[in-house]
Amino acid sequence: MNEQQQERIKKLGSIKALGFDPFGKKFPATTAIKAIKDNYEESKIVTTAGRILAIRSHGKAAFLDLKDWTGKIQVYIKKDKVGDKLFQLYEAFDLGDIVGVKGALAKSKTGEITVFADDFTMLSKSLLPLPEKWHGLKDVDLRYRQRYLDLIVNNEVLDVFIKRTKIINYIRNFMGSKGFVEVETPMMHPVPGGATARPFITHHNTLDMDLYLRIAPELYLKRLLVGGMERVYEINRNFRNEGIDTKHNPEFTMMEVYQAYGNYEDMMEITEQLFVNLAKETFGGALKFKYGEKEIDFAPPWPRQSYMELFQKHAGCAWEDTEKVLAKAKELGLDLKGKTAEAIANDVFEKVVEPNLEGPVFLIDYPTAICPLTKAKSDKPEICERFELFINGMEMANAFTELNDPLDQRKRFEEQLARKTEGSVKLDEDFITAMEYGMPPAGGLGIGIDRLVMILTNSLSIRDVILFPTLREK
Repeated sequence: MNEQQQERIKKLGSIKALGFDPFGKKFPATTAIKAIKDNYEESKIVTTAGRILAIRSHGKAAFLDLKDWTGKIQVYIKKDKVGDKLFQLYEAFDLGDIVGVKGALAKSKTGEITVFADDFTMLSKSLLPLPEKWHGLKDVDLRYRQRYLDLIVNNEVLDVFIKRTKIINYIRNFMGSKGFVEVETPMMHPVPGGATARPFITHHNTLDMDLYLRIAPELYLKRLLVGGMERVYEINRNFRNEGIDTKHNPEFTMMEVYQAYGNYEDMMEITEQLFVNLAKETFGGALKFKYGEKEIDFAPPWPRQSYMELFQKHAGCAWEDTEKVLAKAKELGLDLKGKTAEAIANDVFEKVVEPNLEGPVFLIDYPTAICPLTKAKSDKPEICERFELFINGMEMANAFTELNDPLDQRKRFEEQLARKTEGSVKLDEDFITAMEYGMPPAGGLGIGIDRLVMILTNSLSIRDVILFPTLREK
């Protein structure tokens, strides 16, 4: 325990001796600081609460800067007005303490809106000092590990997470306006499915069975299509036991959408509308905005480009030319161990094509071989009805015309199992059974919520839009 902590512990005794609880109780009828300032009236009595970010002592008087999650306001304390007991309580205040204040509004000599305190109390004594440079906590690792400090001292961080909530609320309203209903599906699956990824494994003791944390809700949402829920979506947490970087976190948020009697064209329309509307909502109607050093332009219609054509252009060979693709993969230093030719080709695509996709751009017509849940084109069965949306080199959305032929689906799942694709454990027989009862033609869509928030808040790392990102143990 350092000297500052010891001093704060001593002040606990002083606060108790004065008859105050250093960890307070309910403080009713508080008004948000922003509302106080927005509705300023001279001499109006207000009650508010917040954390002390600055103390400026002037003998028998003092100014405090008090902050809540809506803003900051100055508080003036004068000994002659509040009396000896309350002034002694003020003398036990430290930066970081949470206090409640009541008083009349007026402007200071410098014109700043100020609460002239008649009464105040301690609500929570801070036993640890805030970072010395509280106005700009820069240690990135500390910011992620101690997000509570990050939120206290970096206003722009709090703003990002408030915007994140507003973005998700807007998405819910948008989907409701399109006739979709929000549902919830299991987060623990007996069979992992819906995406190609390595799952996290857990064990249920009572049932003595392994379960897999959800890598995608797709197969459950499609069961709902079979059951007659024709327009469904879920904003869900997914878990993938894979790498961590500025675009990936093992636990992340997705929205998946399914529309009976639709296709990937319908999903493209919904995606474009949603993103354009969100940009207008976020940027006051503007469709051009900054992301890092680049300018993003959301003005529709968005271009569509062929996966196969882009592969040929950037890799210098055809996707299906296995020998040349393998040579290109070796040239790029890609890990080839245990991977199929199709998986290697897609790795090459991700390496040489995706970084060049500034977007927004829809990549369309993917190879059927890497899309086990997607309906193939009737005139070109080697190509399927799928798109991915890219913005600034990041995949933002993925959509299919959903495969609804149970015989074809079983065949593709069996081929996937035979190739031992990452994440494949066993065939989901119940899902096939559901399809055998008849699944309507449908369009399906997945949108990365974290990445969408990154784009709309000019955040360059996914860790900046996840409150508690996954970190290596300290």
